[in-house]
Amino acid sequence: EVRVALHLCVTLTDRRALTIVCLSTTASLCGGACVEVDSDTEAVVNEGFKLGCISCKKRGEVQAIAFIDWFFQASDDSNFSHLYTYKDLKGHIMDQRFSERLKWKGSNNTTDLQDGSIYILNVTNNDKGTYQCIFSRTLIYKTNEVQTITTKNITINVVPQLTRGLASILSEVMMYVSIVGLQLWLVVEMIYCYRKISAAGEEALRESA
Repeated sequence: EVRVALHLCVTLTDRRALTIVCLSTTASLCGGACVEVDSDTEAVVNEGFKLGCISCKKRGEVQAIAFIDWFFQASDDSNFSHLYTYKDLKGHIMDQRFSERLKWKGSNNTTDLQDGSIYILNVTNNDKGTYQCIFSRTLIYKTNEVQTITTKNITINVVPQLTRGLASILSEVMMYVSIVGLQLWLVVEMIYCYRKISAAGEEALRESA
């Protein structure tokens, strides 16, 4: 898609049109997109920890309404207890063990939720266990509505100090290298496109003269 848009720039003779097309291309690259990423699973005592839970719609253009329920099963418990609920732009802590220690970190200012993440403040050893995130979503079509439920389980381990493996470090480095490389490639393509049109415009002026 990017190559096609940039190729169209070469055939334009108006520099203003070049600017519009290239800005549109950049905007399409920077536009938000939902990507399901697994949550971290290692929390540190007395620090904050984000419980990630993302459930993307298969078709982004379909309107939807969703609410989130979190449940918690401590490592020494046999049953899940209701931990947190987020509905109609409001969150409520249901488990008194987490009173004033949970914050909403998911989608904001919308009822079409795709990110249901929450944040635990001042992690303790008692927070170790399995967390369950449930997306209850209603897909709204022109003729009907469809109910869907997505469940994700996250097992959290609590440690005195965070440890990072070599694979995690290399993965993060490669991610940043890829992002920088993509941006440089886009800049080079735009410069080439601009010079191509500039040369064509100058040639047309000489022929007219």
